[in-house]
Amino acid sequence: MFGGQRATLVRMGVLALLWGSGFLWIKVALGGGLTPLQITVIRCALGAAVLLALAYAARQRLPRDRRTWLHLVVAAFFCNALPFFLFSVGEQTVDSGVAGVLNATTPLWSLLIGLALGAERHPHPLRLTGLGLGFAGTLLIFAPWHRAGLTSWGALLLLAAAASYAIAFAYMARHLTGRQTGPLALSAAQLLTATGLTTLALPAGSAGPSTPTLTAIVAVVVLGTLGTGVTFHLNARLIATEGPVTAATVGYLLPVVSVALGALVLDEQLSLRIIAGMAVVLVGVGLTRTRPSGTAPVAHCDDRTDTACSPTHPGGSPTSGSSSPPPPSASSAPTSGTSPYR
Repeated sequence: MFGGQRATLVRMGVLALLWGSGFLWIKVALGGGLTPLQITVIRCALGAAVLLALAYAARQRLPRDRRTWLHLVVAAFFCNALPFFLFSVGEQTVDSGVAGVLNATTPLWSLLIGLALGAERHPHPLRLTGLGLGFAGTLLIFAPWHRAGLTSWGALLLLAAAASYAIAFAYMARHLTGRQTGPLALSAAQLLTATGLTTLALPAGSAGPSTPTLTAIVAVVVLGTLGTGVTFHLNARLIATEGPVTAATVGYLLPVVSVALGALVLDEQLSLRIIAGMAVVLVGVGLTRTRPSGTAPVAHCDDRTDTACSPTHPGGSPTSGSSSPPPPSASSAPTSGTSPYR
């Protein structure tokens, strides 16, 4: 019993470290001469390669019907291509630790979208409280009343990336849940599609300021293979052995990891105000996951369920299969193959 619990904790710790470090790798890659678009393309391509290899090993085939691929185009745009790019652009002016916390606002956006669309007709009072706290904490982080606050285009882009994940989760829950394609293959297909979309945009992107350094190359390789591809597989294993609720718990560790690594590795400075704002955001996110007694929890998509949406990530979220250390789970998301965390 003890040995099994210890193995679960190890899996959760490794998963949180890989997902949460995504923001660090993005920052390092940017500092080494790679542009946001280049990072996005490489990350999607490497993540797709890892998932394709895993799908092949599991004897899972890519989807063959046109309808699924059309849905994957929308999912890949909102769950991978767009947020991955926005996170890379946003981190040009925002610290990686703060980026990790803003990424965690995805469940807040999911609840807000649910309220706007009528999907959340009778939300639990604690969920509404969590929504208010979450955005209050975000406001505290931004500190618009401070001239040197984080109210910048970079921070706004990070919030837009989190909102993009929420839109993707809602879409994937409606159109990619219950497909016959295996989850690994569906995730690989989604990242393949994201790779195609971002590659088409490369001519519009500016060239890097200089030849990428070896450090930048290593950073983006780690981000793509481990932070995007391998995390999905580890998350799927965790869901299979411990269930979606335990797997979703990893999402709460991501901001902690991103903040700790940013401070230790990049020497990022955090004021008491920002730390307080981060704490309020995480409390708010936790409350939004409150459900009436007797309601069964659902699996969530943020780079860690069955498809390729990863927050996580950092611009990624794994419950759908993609990659990007995922934010804590969205309020509604697919339970079968289509990102998370990263």
